[in-house]
Amino acid sequence: MLRNMKVLSFTHFVQGPAASQYLADMGADVVKIEPLNGAFERGYGADQVFIQGLSASFFAVNRNKRSLSVDLKSPQGREVIHSLIKQADVLLENYRGGVLERLGFGYDAVKAIKPDIIYASASGWGSSGPMATLPGQDLLVQARCGLIAVTGDMQSAPTVPGVPIVDQHAAALMAMAITAAFVKKLSTGQGTKVESNLLNAGLDLQTESMAAYFSGNRSPERFQRDSRLASWFLPAPYGVYKLADCHAVISLGGNIEQFAGAIGNAELIALAGDRMQNRDAFMRVLGNELLSWTYDRLDKALAPHALWYAKVQNYDDIRADPQVQHNGCLQQFSINGENATVLAHPVRYDGAAPALRRMPVTLGGDTREVLREAGWSDADIDALAAAGAVNLGKN
Repeated sequence: MLRNMKVLSFTHFVQGPAASQYLADMGADVVKIEPLNGAFERGYGADQVFIQGLSASFFAVNRNKRSLSVDLKSPQGREVIHSLIKQADVLLENYRGGVLERLGFGYDAVKAIKPDIIYASASGWGSSGPMATLPGQDLLVQARCGLIAVTGDMQSAPTVPGVPIVDQHAAALMAMAITAAFVKKLSTGQGTKVESNLLNAGLDLQTESMAAYFSGNRSPERFQRDSRLASWFLPAPYGVYKLADCHAVISLGGNIEQFAGAIGNAELIALAGDRMQNRDAFMRVLGNELLSWTYDRLDKALAPHALWYAKVQNYDDIRADPQVQHNGCLQQFSINGENATVLAHPVRYDGAAPALRRMPVTLGGDTREVLREAGWSDADIDALAAAGAVNLGKN
């Protein structure tokens, strides 16, 4: 779908690489511009997982790209990038503020080379303002944007989501914005300067919550609730419950009196009249009632009424989940003969997920191919390699 889009991805960690992976999955020609020693995530592995020397952090967010390894500080390396910019539709970067400007590839400099460029910058806090120069990272943003405050009990045990959700959401927003800018370019011939940041993405995850808080003139005391309640602004029984053999979530999906009757607890039935006003009491009674229940008993009680509930699954459960398998959510591939598993692209187009076409396993392994396409001869490419301006990898 985006096969005519050419992207230069000056990205590392998660936010930028994941954004460019969405574009690559959708068919864009994404060239990952890496330093001579490789992008950061090549050497940093989540839970120290490496497959044939390649980190899980890298292969989770860099499929369907090509790797070009270049010394951006050398005159020859900068000449290489100039030649690539002339052919690119998009330059995507998530370097610290000012880094690309100092290297000669800030927005104004790149626009002078390619007037219709889509120049997309992803940052932690924004490109200007009091925090623009400070390090921006997912956990820091979760703390500052309120996610941690509303996720758990601030009085005793603030809770952090178990994965860097802000990084991933920011990546999806950036891919969406670049795609919109590309549509504009196709229709008008004009480029766009696109900016996204983790702080805005973290806030965007709380759209409903913040609308209720600010419009209702609430105070932080409103966040205090029974620890089983999953959200500060929703009524009972919306939450997580410990059962005799597992944990389960209940979000209702029907009449509260019907639900209370299905559980069969007289005290619950009495509290069901106002499940917002009585929510903490309702949660305590229901939580204590369900401690002795098995999931099978809960299923038999609620299923006939089409109420909403589910067992809490771990990752092993997910691998065996029939709907996950049907949806093709997990994607396996080989790295030099050893199997790796990642999540597939999350959207289906005409019933199918985009294929995994390639993985840039070798640092700089596509340098020669990319430079040939930009008009460099093999002799010139060899001279660049001999001067240490580019890394041709092992290919």
